[in-house]
Parts: sequence; structure tokens; C-alpha cells
Amino acid sequence: MTPTSPPTGTEAASSQPPLRLLLLASSYWPEHSPPQRRWYSLVSHLRERAWSVSVVCPVAHYGPGPDYSETTRGRAWRRQTGFLGEQIHRVPFLFVGDHRTGKLLDQLVSAAASAVRGCLTGRQDVVVVTAPSLPLLASALVVARVKGVPLVVEMRDAWPNLAEDASVVRGGSRSLVNRAVVSVQNRADLVVTVTQGFARTLRERGVRNVVTVRNGILLERTPQLPPPPVERDVLRVLYLGNHGESQSLDRLVRAAHLAGDAVELTLVGQGSQKPALKELARALGVNVRFLPPEYRELVFARYQATDSIVICLRDDWKSFEDTIPSKTYEVLAVGRHITAVVRGEAAHVLAEAGEGDIVGSDPKEIAALWLALAADRSLLLTHGSGREWVRHNADYADLAVHYDQHLRDTVREHTRACGAGLLPRAARLARSLRCSLRAPSPASAWTGRAGASPSAGPRGTGQPVAGFHPASERTAGGVGA
Repeated sequence: MTPTSPPTGTEAASSQPPLRLLLLASSYWPEHSPPQRRWYSLVSHLRERAWSVSVVCPVAHYGPGPDYSETTRGRAWRRQTGFLGEQIHRVPFLFVGDHRTGKLLDQLVSAAASAVRGCLTGRQDVVVVTAPSLPLLASALVVARVKGVPLVVEMRDAWPNLAEDASVVRGGSRSLVNRAVVSVQNRADLVVTVTQGFARTLRERGVRNVVTVRNGILLERTPQLPPPPVERDVLRVLYLGNHGESQSLDRLVRAAHLAGDAVELTLVGQGSQKPALKELARALGVNVRFLPPEYRELVFARYQATDSIVICLRDDWKSFEDTIPSKTYEVLAVGRHITAVVRGEAAHVLAEAGEGDIVGSDPKEIAALWLALAADRSLLLTHGSGREWVRHNADYADLAVHYDQHLRDTVREHTRACGAGLLPRAARLARSLRCSLRAPSPASAWTGRAGASPSAGPRGTGQPVAGFHPASERTAGGVGA
């Protein structure tokens, strides 16, 4: 695909022709998750740019957000209208626990239902699927081929590399999963990544038409906070986000134990590793506050009461060299010091933005940084360069413009011939059958034809048979009547 400069401004948005997008996602409003936050922000701007959006997703059941209720979570096989005017089509789920096997079973059930529901959502111009649900990638390919429209695959994580690092699959099944994911990536008309590093990896693997549209924030809704107080008895450190295997938060608990009374660590969120983290804190005798997930204004209030915010990924999974935690851009924008336990592209972004301290994953190194910050609080001051970096690189108002143009280019360049999909062909066949059933018999067709008569001569001779008078036909109800 040839890169083009996307139009900007209200006039450019209003001049775009209306198009229809079908999004397949494993998590959407009113759930609160990274893919939900990303697409809720993108849909808001795509709707302004003349897109009609339909979403196929499970009944909300994982990571409930502030709008979560029995009404908003939806019902299986029912449609509801979202706050942004999008049409949300809900499918069933199977939640059997917050662990790998349970999540996989949940994804398989929802993906199978999404393939069925996605084919029955009417006409669209493009199908978009957002990982990390790997089974959903196959469902989206089926839906796109049945409808005869282009497929856009959005890889939020470095799959299938991440599956190998995390040992999600083992043995022969690993090769099978890898081939399946790569097959869908190769068959997609466009692959969207959220980091430039993984885009390079896919291009080296031979995947065509790869572009990068970062995660981001709505900058206009993200406040810039005043600096923390010059004096405070303790260094307040905050981690806010998922408590899973990918973050390896036990390093923070151990670092807080080493730092002693100089540091107050707060972990806000939920995840599969939270019970183990609580047990570790009890075993070490360290006072760590564990709080449930918080949203919106409460998050910014929590940031304001904090001295340093942790951005954290484990360093023993190579795929994380091409991963940037989604909270990175928000923390850069609010203007708080960052304790960055990351490497690869995430570390590069922070260095380019000129904010935060990048530290190794050893708890001793993390504790040493915190003790230095506690001893000299002037090190906590930020320069404002982080917010400016976000303004130019990670504001959803601009990211949606680029996404809009990539989608329109894909529709224009890769839309299949009219009627190429299974559903259009089936509809064409049904119309043909209906026309055949409604067609009159040959005798009735002959007698009902204007100007015709059974007494007419042989076809093509122009000669009347005996007793046939053209003048009498015109005066007896023929074409001259």
C-alpha cells in the first residue's frame, strides 16, 4: 500500500464518503481493558469521519468498567446501541476462571459465536479484528471472506512470538498455533501494529501491507498535574494496571522490602497474580497497599497523590522488546516521574520523550533508585517534554485520522470484485431462483405480450397467417388501443 498523507480538520472529515466498519473484539464497552480503551477512543473519532461502526463482542464479563451494569453488559445474540452510535452485537461467553486454560476456553467459545454473528450483521466495507484473542483472528478471516470485503488484522501484542515466550502452547500445538496466526497475518489485506518494532518483525517475516498506529490517549481529557510537594516523609510509589504474568510485579514488592520505611508502595488493579503478590508481601513483612481497579477522575487523583509511577514489563520474554505498556502515554502526559522497568521500544520512547528513569529488573536496582528519589526529591521534577511528545505522537485525535486513511486506502485497493463473497453469491442465487419461480409459463407469456397474437406468422418471417389482419389488432386492444 502506498503511504499517503491523511487529511486533517473538520472539512476533510466531512468530505469523506460514508463507509461501514465491522469490528470483532474480545473486549468492549462497558468493560475496562486496553483494547476497549483504544477502540472506544478510535470509534468516537471514526464516527465523526463518516464511519458507520458495528461491533461483535461477548457479553461484558471481564474487567468491568465504571459504566458496567446488568443493562449495559448486553445479552447474547441481542443488539444494543452504544453511546457513540455504534451497533454492538453480543455473543455468548464461557468464563471458568482467570487463568490460562479458562481464558482460552472463553476465547474459543466467543470466537466461534462471533464468526456466526459477524456474518449476520448486514453489509460492511471492511472487517477489523483486534487481538490478543488468537481464535478471533480465524473468525474474522471467515467473516471477511464470506462477506467478500477486506480484512484488517490489528496485532496489539507480538503474536505468535509472545505465545512462545509465555509457553501458552507447547509441543506440536505450538507449531500449529504459530502457523495459524502467521496464516491469518499473511492473508490479511492490512496488518496494524501498535509498535514500530513489531511492524519491522512482520515485514521481515514477509507479511505485506503493515502499518503502525500507536496506542494513545485523548490528550484533551488528560490533565497536566502540578509537581509533587518538595517535602514529604515517604516516597509514594504507584503501580496501576494489570497484575499478571507479563508484569512480574513481585520485583516491586521485593524492592519495597529492601527500601524499608522510606518507600510506600501502592498496587492498584486486578489480575491472575494478585493473590500471590499479597502472599509475598505478607511473607516479607512489607507494607504494600493493594487496591481494586480505579477509573477516570479517581485515576488522576491517585496520580496527583503519587511521587513516582511505575511502568513495568518482565525482561525475560524477548517479544516484550517490541511492546509498550498502554499506560506509558498517559503517565507521560500527566507529568509525573516514571520508574521504568522496561527495555526495547518502551525504553526508547521514554528516552526520546526525555522523561523518567529506566532501571533494570533487579529489585536491588529498583530499591536504589527509590532511595535516591526519597533523599533528593528534586529528581522527581519533570520537564514537560513528555506531554509534548504525546501531543505529537500518541494523541487519539491524530491517530484516528491516520487509521481512517489506512482503512479507506485498504477498502479502495483491496475490495474484492462485486459479489465475490459467499453471502453476495448466495443472495444473487436466491434472487435468481425467485425470478424463475415468478416467471410466467411460455403460453401465458405469449398471450400477454403487447401486440402479440397466437395467429401471428412464424417468428421472423413477417408474414401473417390466414385470417390475421394487422388493422384489427390495433383496434382491438393492441399497441394502437
